Amino acid sequence: MIYKSNLQKFYQEKIVPSLIKKFGYNSIMEVPKLKKIVVHQGVGSSVLDKKIIDHSMNEITNITGQKAIFCYSKHDESGFKLRKGMPIGVKVTLRRVKMYEFLERLIVVSLPRVRDFNGVKKSSFDNHGNYNMGIVEQLIYPEINIDKIKKNMGMNITFVTSAKKNEEAQSLLSLFGIPFKKNK
Repeated sequence: MIYKSNLQKFYQEKIVPSLIKKFGYNSIMEVPKLKKIVVHQGVGSSVLDKKIIDHSMNEITNITGQKAIFCYSKHDESGFKLRKGMPIGVKVTLRRVKMYEFLERLIVVSLPRVRDFNGVKKSSFDNHGNYNMGIVEQLIYPEINIDKIKKNMGMNITFVTSAKKNEEAQSLLSLFGIPFKKNK
């Protein structure tokens, strides 16, 4: 028997029929689905400090449950004291079960811990059905030990879907439980 997370079962049992009813798809294969989630953290001005980059890698690995990889600079930039091949960020690409488990922890545990949280912006969709979300500080994740934080850094989370339109992607993500801001 293949293990499925709660959100994966919820997608197959509730979200797919709901989207078929809302958008009138002819086949189950037309229903948009979540392909992958990319978590990226740029270290910015801390490029010269190797300890901060390593600490950032450990944090992202702990948050996502999957080993993070370095992102390297592609060219020299003298204004930022940056040379080609220097690590400038950390990223993880989550797929399948780990993706659904990360999404569930994000929705249920992490987002409610954001200070003065009113929901995420609806304007962060690109025109291909993908959604980008920024997190200001990594303290919202319970996997992070507050005493060991060297520098407070945020991260970007990208949800890549198979939706053709932003409206379909927004419906998919809101049915998963991502709290979008209400229009006033």
